[in-house]
Amino acid sequence: MNKYDYIILGAGASGLMLAYRMSQDEFFDDKSILIIDKIKNKGDDRTWCYWEENKGEWDHLLTQKWKKIFFGSKDFSETIEINPYQYKMIRSSGFYDFLWTSIHLKSNFSFFEDTVESFKEVEDAVEVITKTSTFTGCQLFNSLPNLGVYDNQVKYPVLQQHFLGWFIETSEETFDDSVATFMDFKVPQKCNTRFMYILPISKKQALFEYTLFSKELLDKSEYEEAIEAYLKQRKISDYTIVEKEIGAIPMTAFDFSKLNSNHILNIGTAGGWTKASTGYTFKNTTKKTIELVAYLKINSDLSKFANRTRHTFYDTILLDVLANHNGEGAAIFSSMFKKADVKTIFKFLDEESSLWQELKVVLSVPKKRFIQAFIKRLF
Repeated sequence: MNKYDYIILGAGASGLMLAYRMSQDEFFDDKSILIIDKIKNKGDDRTWCYWEENKGEWDHLLTQKWKKIFFGSKDFSETIEINPYQYKMIRSSGFYDFLWTSIHLKSNFSFFEDTVESFKEVEDAVEVITKTSTFTGCQLFNSLPNLGVYDNQVKYPVLQQHFLGWFIETSEETFDDSVATFMDFKVPQKCNTRFMYILPISKKQALFEYTLFSKELLDKSEYEEAIEAYLKQRKISDYTIVEKEIGAIPMTAFDFSKLNSNHILNIGTAGGWTKASTGYTFKNTTKKTIELVAYLKINSDLSKFANRTRHTFYDTILLDVLANHNGEGAAIFSSMFKKADVKTIFKFLDEESSLWQELKVVLSVPKKRFIQAFIKRLF
């Protein structure tokens, strides 16, 4: 049986980012750290996007960035300057490689390639059982989601941000690569919240992603038929599909802190680091891993790391509305982007807003459904 100071389950964005930050801090140089995942080299299994003011930590790894976004719907359509923000795109392969390069420089890090079957607290330690081995650690950071944890509760709705994307290449210059399409609701809604998300990487290459906020996933063919129809509508016919991606991100205000303990902390999507109302995770993980490394240097009780804020309540109300009135999502987001300044919206979604900014966003959305959801939550 092998014992480590820290065990990290999962070598995705949150697990590797945490390990990378530990490798950069001399405080952890005398600590033994084990990373466990069934696959080490994941390649381009993810595309992450986030908005950020000016230069950022990961700018040298970006695939593309934009200073303008487009929002489209039947009620409101506009190309919006987002300065001083930029909307940034990063592919996972280069990101993983960069983090692993730093981690591999430290001899106190180890990687074990295997499937995790279970983990639990045992006295003042944690035990991890994989298919072939057993490990113990003083503290454990788990990024492997357990969907059943929140699927089996009714207090908080669980939606999915689910999507299928095509990276396409055209023979001629077709795209305006200075503008990212943030949300285009000018697609059939079919009683859901459905939109097209477009990231032009160059004038000949772009990612078209058909995205929904809803409870149920679709058949693969339905996503692809929607992309085909959208491209046809835009008179884009001479293209090659270079790559595809598909995914589903849970959107819930479930209290993930209840899953933590003295020696176990859930991180990433498994720890509620995904922004419940948007499905964005990457930027929050960047901030949370910085906070966590600082916390570990002065605290030992992992159960006290997570905290819920007033923004959690805002997320809860929005998800209540979308869960019960899923076909009204286009109207909600259209009203928000029409009435509120995009920089205020970004501050609000980053949970860095003032009460005055939050009031502006709250007043920008249709009132009836939100008042109903608010009253129901109170009583």
